[in-house]
Amino acid sequence: MRAVVQRVKSAKVTVEDEITGSINKGLLVLLGIGEEDDEKDINYLCEKIIKLRIFEDENDKLNLSLLDIQGELLVVSQFTLYGDCRKGRRPNFMKAAHPDVAKKLYKKFIEKCEEYNIKTNTGEFGGDMDVELINDGPVTILIDSKKEF
Repeated sequence: MRAVVQRVKSAKVTVEDEITGSINKGLLVLLGIGEEDDEKDINYLCEKIIKLRIFEDENDKLNLSLLDIQGELLVVSQFTLYGDCRKGRRPNFMKAAHPDVAKKLYKKFIEKCEEYNIKTNTGEFGGDMDVELINDGPVTILIDSKKEF
């Protein structure tokens, strides 16, 4: 499971001119699910993201987590995070999970995040989405549950 985590002042997802999810201060998570991912990947990635200390404390040090600031979470599915561009110019998505499997794991990931009592909104799985954000910092972190990078 892979995530691009962006610290935001606000973010929203729109599908066909309708807002499906929006947040204020918190994290926008672009989530990719791989063919070998399971519950362990969900647990690892969710806890890592929720407890990631990337918000400033009173001394302007990155010491606070989403929990500490009572921030919000916007999770958007993005299978293209499994695009392999090492050969040629067209990405290969063979390591991305099949949509049926990915959708179930995506929902479980969201449920796991909600267990932390964090306001969690989403995009539309598999939908053609417009994602808008006001980046805070900017602070962008890449996380892979298999620790490949």
